[in-house]
Parts: sequence; C-alpha cells; structure tokens
Amino acid sequence: MIAWGDVEGPAVPGYGLGVAQRLGGVTAELGIRDGRAVLGWRNATGKALKGAPAVVRRDHAGELTRLRTAVRDIDRTLAAQAGRLDRQFPERRALPYAVWRRGLADHPLLGTLARRLLWTVDGVACGWAEGGLRALDGEPVPVGGGRSVALWHPLGRERAEITAWREWLERHGVTQPFRQAHREVYGPADAARLFATPHVLRQHPFAALAAARGWRYRPRLPGEDTFPHATRELPRWGLLAELPIQGVEGDGDLAGDCPGGPALIGTDQVRFLPLDAPASGRRADPLPLADVPPLVLSEVLRDADLFVGAAGIGNDPTWQDGGPDGRFRAYWASCVSGELTPCAETRREVVSRLVPRLAIAGRCAVEGRFLRVRGDRHTYRIHLGSGDVLMSPDDRHLCVVPPATAGAVPGPLPFEGDPMLPVILAKALLLARDTEITDPTIVSRL
Repeated sequence: MIAWGDVEGPAVPGYGLGVAQRLGGVTAELGIRDGRAVLGWRNATGKALKGAPAVVRRDHAGELTRLRTAVRDIDRTLAAQAGRLDRQFPERRALPYAVWRRGLADHPLLGTLARRLLWTVDGVACGWAEGGLRALDGEPVPVGGGRSVALWHPLGRERAEITAWREWLERHGVTQPFRQAHREVYGPADAARLFATPHVLRQHPFAALAAARGWRYRPRLPGEDTFPHATRELPRWGLLAELPIQGVEGDGDLAGDCPGGPALIGTDQVRFLPLDAPASGRRADPLPLADVPPLVLSEVLRDADLFVGAAGIGNDPTWQDGGPDGRFRAYWASCVSGELTPCAETRREVVSRLVPRLAIAGRCAVEGRFLRVRGDRHTYRIHLGSGDVLMSPDDRHLCVVPPATAGAVPGPLPFEGDPMLPVILAKALLLARDTEITDPTIVSRL
C-alpha cells in the first residue's frame, strides 16, 4: 500500500481508468462515478450501451472477465485508500505540493479521493474546483515556492468556517469519501461521557472494525483467562492509545466460550500510555487526558465512539429483550433512545439539512435526538443515533427493516461511510406512507 510519506510510489495501480479499449467494434472504459467503479460501453458511433454486447461476450469473454474483475478490485482499492487517508489525521503529515499533485490529485484512482477532500496549503484552507485548489472565495491558492499540503481538520476552526466549507462542498456537489467537513471533534469531557457506563460489544465485529481503523486487537480465544486490550500506536507523538477489554457477566455461547471465543466483550475507558511502556515491561501510569495532544485525543475517541456505535449491542434491534434473561435490557434501552454522541449529533445536523429535500418533508421534523415522522396510522420517532423507531401512542419499539425500494434522497449525501444515515432516511420514507406498506411482518407490528 502506498505510504503517506512515499505518496509518489507505484504501489497503487491506475487500473487503466479513463483509457478507452476497443473490443469487437465497441469501446469499453473503466471509470469511477459517485465513488464506485463503473464499466461503460459505447458503440462505433459513440452511443452509450447498457452493457457488454453479445459480440463481446462471445468473442472476448476473457477480456470481459478481466474488466469485470477490475471493477471489483477498484472498489476494494478505493475503500482501502479512503480508509488510509481517513487514518492520517493524527499524524499531521504534510507533502510538498509537487509530490501531492503528482501522487494524489493527478493519480487516476487516488485523485478521485483527493479531489473530494479539503486541504491546507501552508495553512490556507482550500478545496478542489475548476482544475485546482481554491479558497472559500473561489480564488486560486498559491502553490509555488515549495509550499506544503496537508489534510484539513475542523479542530480549532471557527464554527462559521466549518459551516462555510460544508456549504461550499454542497454547492459543488461533492460527496466526501469520509467525514471531514462534518467530522466530529472530541475532548476530555466526551471521554467521561462516552464511557460513563461500560459498553457491551460483539467481539468479532469489533475486531474487524478495529483492524480497519488501524488498531491492534486479537480476540480472546476459548480457555484464555484474560482479554487482550485493543491498542493503536501513535509514533509521531510517542503514545499508545489503549482501549481495555473485559469480560461481561453471563454464560453460554453469548458471553462465555464458544468455538470462536466469547461473542460479547465489555469496554473500559480509553487511556494513553508512553509508546515504549509495553516493550519496557514496566507498568506505566496513563497520561491525564488534558496532556494528550487535542487532535490525537479527538481522533482516538472518535474511533472508540465508532466501535460502540457499529459493534455495540445497543444498535442491534434483536437485543430489544435484553438478551438471555434480560441482562442487558437497561443498557440496550439507554443506547436506542439515549443522548446523542458527537457522531450522532453530526448526523442530526445532516438530517436537518436533508429533510427539506424529501417528498415527505411536510411529515417530518427533527426534534431533539429524534426524527419525527407523521404517518397515517401512527406517528414515529426515529432515534438519530441508533436508528431505532418508537411508535405512538405509547413509544412502543418498532423493529422495521426498510426495503431497498423505500425511496432515495434527491441529490448527493455530504459524505460516505455512515451506513446509519441512509437507513434512517429510508425508514422515514417508508413510515410516512405507512398505509402503503405491504410487508406482512411490518404490517403485523403497526
């Protein structure tokens, strides 16, 4: 994988993106549209075709297979490289402009990510438009004279500037590959609030997500007495972030040993240690959170919030009964309707801007931590953190999975990588027309 400090390296292929290839009298071209790889076809007159014509399928089957494989490979590479860029914020690395331009902005694949992000050139904030980097006022940003380019981060920025960049991206129709202009900022108070109560996570989804975010975690195996902690090295700062992992009360396959190890784990508070503490074999005291660089603290807590939101049982509607013997009912209830985390607060802001675009806008309103939706049968409140639905008149929980045909939001979303956002919007579109629902499972619950 291409390294941030060696961005001009050849490790990320271009996959022939944007290069036309003739096959059997037609032209095939790999491209990227709306953040996904596409394979386009045109006939001899340049007219777009819906798919590969019969002559290609018959006479060029091998090449067609190669192109279709390339589409899958491009999507995987895009996801991996977006994740790599997303993990760069704590490093605070900068690149010479010429290296950034050659290795990122002009790269056939990486450029589709870089040109949708915000940057700073020697501290001047800018975004990509009209073939170059431009400031908020639309003026080109000077890039000569050995200037350096770094990723823009909202930490320390005025609220007015953050809002202005969000509006700039919206005007230019940009969907960012991950949350940047809408990125959450965390501080010491958020650490105390996030972990005021230990969280219950599904161990194996947590392990996969931790690895994707650059953390090290090995799931506890059957027969082991202790749980390995999750850690993330921060060499630029000489720090090690640690998320202590512990067992949860219970037995059987859910909390106890099963073939893949315990299905559930508990978390303790995030802490920061000197990077050399584990290697030295000495027990180090955690650093006070006030002594941790603010950017590092914010990004690590953001990861921890993501782990809880994506791998926690609180966002799993099948845990409505609290699991075996109802042990986790109170915890689950606090998650599905509790206060919003910074991540969910960002989602609330986005939903507030998107709702007026919806055909059902007159039936929806953002109220506190819920999106209220007025149907013909009931009024519903969709929690903007968990996505769970409470139904009038007695706030009865409604477990509903909206079909893919529930509807779509006109225009682009502001960023990729938030699976809960489209789910909430799809639920709203479905429930606003609750008399038109035909799924017998959903109808039986209304």
